[in-house]
Amino acid sequence: MSVASPRRSARERLLAAADELFYAEGVHTVGIDRVIERAGVAKASLYSAFGNKDGLVRAYLQGRHEERRARVLRRVEQHEEPRERLLAVFDALAESAAKPGFRGCAFYNAGAEADPHGVVREEAAANRAWTRQLFTDLARAAGAPDPAALAGQLVILYDGATVGARQDRGPAAAEQARLMAAALLDAATA
Repeated sequence: MSVASPRRSARERLLAAADELFYAEGVHTVGIDRVIERAGVAKASLYSAFGNKDGLVRAYLQGRHEERRARVLRRVEQHEEPRERLLAVFDALAESAAKPGFRGCAFYNAGAEADPHGVVREEAAANRAWTRQLFTDLARAAGAPDPAALAGQLVILYDGATVGARQDRGPAAAEQARLMAAALLDAATA
């Protein structure tokens, strides 16, 4: 179904257009007029649904977070063994990085251009807190004596793998990060 499909509500079309354009070109590069044009809706629809561009950006980033959260948890839940559950987070990243059009993390991309106190920063902080908590919970389940410390290392590794996957245009960095995460986990639980 296309972005401008009449079967979608104006809100859904605006979010789909924002998701496509913001991810491909940047949150601050793309003006609301382009989003409105791509969505095939009136300008009033944007203001009615989101209030302003910040509201649309917030909804876009929240949607990206929910999609990422669901994708990562699907991969984690495919495993029963705690070690494999933790490493599955890197498998989810490798899977994403292998897809055409992968441009890295929407939060990193948007944050590079954003006001340090604005909506992008708030949503990026929430996304990052979720990632850190996920790694902490998985490290605890895997038997790490200091799960928060291991989670801190894994978040840095994940960040680097995400950037590397974007730069290299493929999953190799995420696959290497998985091997490094396994080594960190093994050392922490030895």
